[in-house]
Amino acid sequence: MKSDSAVGRLIALLALAVFSGALVTRLTDPLVTVLARDLGGTAARTALLASAFALPFALIQPILGPVGDALGKRRVILIAVGLLTILLAACAAAPDLGSLTVLRALTGLAAGGVNPLAIALVADTAPAESRQVALSRLVACAIGGQIAGGSAAALLEPYIGWRGVMLAASVMAAAGFVTLLLGGRRFPAEPRRRFDPVTAAVGYMHIMRMPAARILYFSVAVEGGFVFGSFPYFAVELQARGIGSTAEAGLAVAAFGVGGLIYAASAKQVLRLMGQNRMVLLGGTLCLLSFAGFAFAPTAHVFIGAGVGLGVGMFMIHNSIQTRVAEVAPGARGTAVALHAFHFFLGQTAGPVVFGLILHQAGGRSAFLVGGVVLLSLASLLASRR
Repeated sequence: MKSDSAVGRLIALLALAVFSGALVTRLTDPLVTVLARDLGGTAARTALLASAFALPFALIQPILGPVGDALGKRRVILIAVGLLTILLAACAAAPDLGSLTVLRALTGLAAGGVNPLAIALVADTAPAESRQVALSRLVACAIGGQIAGGSAAALLEPYIGWRGVMLAASVMAAAGFVTLLLGGRRFPAEPRRRFDPVTAAVGYMHIMRMPAARILYFSVAVEGGFVFGSFPYFAVELQARGIGSTAEAGLAVAAFGVGGLIYAASAKQVLRLMGQNRMVLLGGTLCLLSFAGFAFAPTAHVFIGAGVGLGVGMFMIHNSIQTRVAEVAPGARGTAVALHAFHFFLGQTAGPVVFGLILHQAGGRSAFLVGGVVLLSLASLLASRR
């Protein structure tokens, strides 16, 4: 069992790498029209850069999880951040949309080796009684990166161009790499063993046979699908009601990130007062109320405020799932957390399709209400289990 100071030093060591790994996730979202104009593609095709990143991120998880368990999580994170630095610099030099799409996919593979393994590494180090609080601090770094990725790209592009934005992200990743390389020398060397694909496959089958693990992975896929699947329809709903447009939709997404930071700052106190199960129920209730806010918001201000509530509620659920996943297989945390990230990103990939089908069949208000009811039901299921 390690002291809180040791856990704090580890989080500080990983902070820049985790921030950089999250920063690239939303980097191209606000640049779609600029990239389409400069690289000669349609807006619809350029928007697929988001999927080009997310799908490889998910698909690489079953490989990187057991590799991290075998070769050392910190070692794999260092390699991943180094590759991320190089690939972001290459993105800045992409001559056409096809090349950028390929490089964006490779960037997703590299980023997939950062945050999930960082979660597993912190879970290995933190005592069980303070594990969720420690993970919430790491989550705060990731949330900050996601907020910065979209907002900084939009703010910097008029001054340094999209290529400059890519280079700036590369510099940030390089800083994370140097911090890990130099700071990691103060930590004990990680044990390593030979990576055996057969052993990895057996480990996955062992974890997936656990009923608790299956419920957690199902939950994180549904959660990611309905929360992040709703984001592309914010502008659609705001415009349809005549209370806002793209700018207000962007602010609502940013407000969601602020809500996540509020959760991270208050997690220790909330857990002490309520315990994990009651906090999960509170998170589900906040999600339902927030989705109802989206459904019936009379003004853009209310809609944006609902984004804050959704961020707080969703991360109350999500961080609790993360913590439980980290305890499913203590001897193979990299593998268990990799499966968590795999299902989370698959849910995000399918989410916009599912949410869009509900919206087109039943209308925007009904789609948001369905999302709220699903998340409260999910929270009730999780809270009923130890």
